[in-house]
Amino acid sequence: MTRQEINEEKQREIFKEQNKENIKKTIKLIFKISIILIISVSLFFCYTTYVSTVKVGVREYRIKDKKIPTTFNGLKIIQFTDLHYGSTMFLEDVKKIVKLINERKPDLILFTGDLINKDYKISLKEQEKLIDEFKKLNASLGKYAILGEEDEDAFTTIFNQSDFSILKNEHELIFNNNNDPLLLVGLSTPIKDTNELDTAYSYFKEETHNSNIYTITILHQPDYVDDVIDNYKSDLFLAGHSHNGNIRVPYLHYAMKKEGASKYDQDYYKINDSKLYISSGLGTNNSNSIRLFCRPSINFFRLSNE
Repeated sequence: MTRQEINEEKQREIFKEQNKENIKKTIKLIFKISIILIISVSLFFCYTTYVSTVKVGVREYRIKDKKIPTTFNGLKIIQFTDLHYGSTMFLEDVKKIVKLINERKPDLILFTGDLINKDYKISLKEQEKLIDEFKKLNASLGKYAILGEEDEDAFTTIFNQSDFSILKNEHELIFNNNNDPLLLVGLSTPIKDTNELDTAYSYFKEETHNSNIYTITILHQPDYVDDVIDNYKSDLFLAGHSHNGNIRVPYLHYAMKKEGASKYDQDYYKINDSKLYISSGLGTNNSNSIRLFCRPSINFFRLSNE
């Protein structure tokens, strides 16, 4: 073998060793990246499924309107919605929510639909425990609820037996120490036609009605607000259903859309002279069991005419 051939052989050996070393480095890099990805995905899954879905917050709002009677100055309203019991919310979570609500000593408590997750088979024992918990909710001027699209017989049983009034396209006059009431209207889901709206807002057809009465409307799916505004006047709308998108991407205004909340899905809108507040809700639904940048929450309102 000539010297040139020996050199060429050595160069080939050197290249082989270099290739082996490069392959080892590449494999190590891929392994490290894979581990980082697995850990990142696992942490993301755990956070969006087990942390951000159960850490309930309180969103506080002050509502000012000259139409509100002075006797209602400082009135406290709690709205909670979309519990979807059996999704990410269970009995221990309900106990914490009840405590969170009672700590604020509300005058009105309003539930705006979807109590139990539609695919969850709730037992009679669980129903009894939910009744016991919801009975503990205290509100000086009353507790009211409306049905969401997923609510069935268990909803009616639980809320009737826990001292809630269920409004099905009905209204209620709320008094506080004098003869100047607020009007509370509760709408069913879905709103099938204007006849149901006529029934819900029948107060305005009474001869003795006050056309300037401050009106609060609770409904489940916020997109129905347009149907109401086309026919009647309501000063304040409180809705749920959208979960504010469940997943929100900051600065991009991205949110997952749902039927019934495709137009209105964020937490607040000003529509003509009406205000619409949409709660992010408490549980998650079957199509999306995670939350990101959209914590579960209850809404806490203080009313004033000043």
